[in-house]
Amino acid sequence: MSKSPPPKPTESELEILQVLWQHGPSTVRFVNDYLSEKREIGYTTTLKLLQLMLDKGLVHRDDESKTHVYRPAVRQEETQGLLLDRFVDATFGGSALKLVMQALGNRNTSREELDQIRTLLDEIENQNDPAQ
Repeated sequence: MSKSPPPKPTESELEILQVLWQHGPSTVRFVNDYLSEKREIGYTTTLKLLQLMLDKGLVHRDDESKTHVYRPAVRQEETQGLLLDRFVDATFGGSALKLVMQALGNRNTSREELDQIRTLLDEIENQNDPAQ
């Protein structure tokens, strides 16, 4: 039996997952208060989103205590990879080169960042070199 890919979160769901990834298992109140610092969002909206996310398999809920605690059911790196793949396909026709060219061309990239990019490229090249 093949493992089905995790569901792709909506923008609002991703915002909630970011809170859970950063702060760990949290109550609806905590998530809502955190989100409310950036934009106006009602408690019932946050609760409904978390319930939908539970149904989709994006979060787990601990029902042991009176206050439900939610935690992510998907890994941050895996979710970022799925979303990036979708973005690159939809925006850059699947071309990683076009993505990188756009990103580097539209930003003031520091010397340190460029050095890190060179190191990463060297590592990728070494991994893909069959002679190694």
